[in-house]
Amino acid sequence: MGTPSGPPRRRCIPWNRLLLAVSLLTFWTPPTTAQLTTETVPPLAAEGSDVLLLAHNVANNPLGYAWYRGERVDNSQLIVSCRVATNLTIKGPAHSGREALYPNGTLLIQNVTQKDTGSYMLLVTKDDLQTERQTGQIHVHPVLPTPVITSNNSKPWEHKDTVVLTCGPETQNTSYMWWISNQSLPKSTRLKLSEDKRTLTVFSVTRKEKGPYVCETRNLVSISRSDPFTLDVLYPVARPSLQVSNTTVPEHEGPVVLTCLTDETGVSIRWLFKGQSLLLADRMTLSSDNSTLTIDPISREDAGDYQCEVSNRGNSSRSGPLRLRVTSLTSVYTPHKYACFSFLTPAACTTEGTGPQRPPQDVVPLAALPPRPPYLMPGHQLPSTRNYYTPTQTFTVISATKQMRVLSSSRHVSLRTVRKSLPETQDPSEVKRKSLRQRTSSET
Repeated sequence: MGTPSGPPRRRCIPWNRLLLAVSLLTFWTPPTTAQLTTETVPPLAAEGSDVLLLAHNVANNPLGYAWYRGERVDNSQLIVSCRVATNLTIKGPAHSGREALYPNGTLLIQNVTQKDTGSYMLLVTKDDLQTERQTGQIHVHPVLPTPVITSNNSKPWEHKDTVVLTCGPETQNTSYMWWISNQSLPKSTRLKLSEDKRTLTVFSVTRKEKGPYVCETRNLVSISRSDPFTLDVLYPVARPSLQVSNTTVPEHEGPVVLTCLTDETGVSIRWLFKGQSLLLADRMTLSSDNSTLTIDPISREDAGDYQCEVSNRGNSSRSGPLRLRVTSLTSVYTPHKYACFSFLTPAACTTEGTGPQRPPQDVVPLAALPPRPPYLMPGHQLPSTRNYYTPTQTFTVISATKQMRVLSSSRHVSLRTVRKSLPETQDPSEVKRKSLRQRTSSET
């Protein structure tokens, strides 16, 4: 019995050879061609800029390129095509005059608009007459204009009015932000933003919320800020008061300074005289903010009631009247038998002369004066009362005549000399009789 026959056995492949084969199958792959792609630069374009549709991994030695508007081959949407061998470029119906095709298949679109947003397809014809196609996208966004803040109330009253501020114009795909006094909006129950943050409402506005306000608009390609906007918040003006350096001033003296006192800021000041707007004379000057009125020298015409008025754009308020009195030296006294001298005690000024008295003064009987020296010449008007208040306490003699005659301001008699010639306890009636006896004896 012979050996049974059967199929031949396969030899085992050594492990080292098997591992080598597996490694070759794992790491070795046949060469493949890179796939055609497109790239948009920039990916987000601002209106008015230029956009490139770059072609990557284009086959070697292509026969031609063609760009279409949309996602399919449609001759009515052909932008431009090119035959590489002849460098012949053909413009299609969708060409706008802003497109240019480069030899490597890249498409340039200049000065893009929002209408250029959409899909673009590149068709590449290879040397084996096979074609490849790839689609790219262009996104064009508007450049935001400078926003402008508008208000529903240009002159709101403090604690009364509600103000609505709007940031315009309204544009799509735009975000809005607000600032007040160069800071982000504080958390406050009186400040409210609309859902799209384009409108800001200020309830019961105060001077603290006057601003300035700034709104900012943003989209994917631009940022723009408005000009500062300040609210003109109106408020009641507190009543001012007047202060004066002297309420009673001799004529030709000065200066007299009137000051308008107010705690308000940002107000204008106006002066009134006898209820009417003050007409400035050459003798009057105002400070730069009109709060101080200086008169130098004083005239009789300046006597009367003065007021100041402070105002803002909403209302105004006047001070109470302040009366300025101007005295005249030649109208104060009409002496007959006695002469009055300044810087003496008021109690002794009991003259028999006519006219109002001007304390502090004293009365000296003329008969008690020594014979008049030759330099005391009567008949000159005294130009200013400041001679009555010299540091040496001298005084001017007023002659006892029916018509008042005043000595020159440069003529002064020492008070000490007069007192030496006048006994302290001398009775005025006795002085009068003595004066008459001396005058009678001299006549005889």
